[in-house]
Amino acid sequence: MEIILIITNFPDKASALKVAQQLIEDRLAACVNILAESTSVYRWQAKIETTNETPLIIKTVAENYGQVEKVVKSLHPYELPEIIAVPVKMGLPAYLQWVSDEVSGL
Repeated sequence: MEIILIITNFPDKASALKVAQQLIEDRLAACVNILAESTSVYRWQAKIETTNETPLIIKTVAENYGQVEKVVKSLHPYELPEIIAVPVKMGLPAYLQWVSDEVSGL
């Protein structure tokens, strides 16, 4: 199975935690890291915005991407949430196997 990291940001820790718990409960992710609040600067609707956000790193398999995206979008308050998937090219084989086993329910 191809392991991926899905990166997204939420406006607060409470909403990030809700998504993380749902993904783990549904076995769509093996682990979700909720990182420390960060400041994002971006252009949105012709204005430069600065806001504090809570980043999430979701560890899962590529075949779960569609379902993870659906959960994130359904619980996300933003009109256009950042949802980016990055393939994991290398890693500790036992850890990568654990990720695969967790999302498959083994």
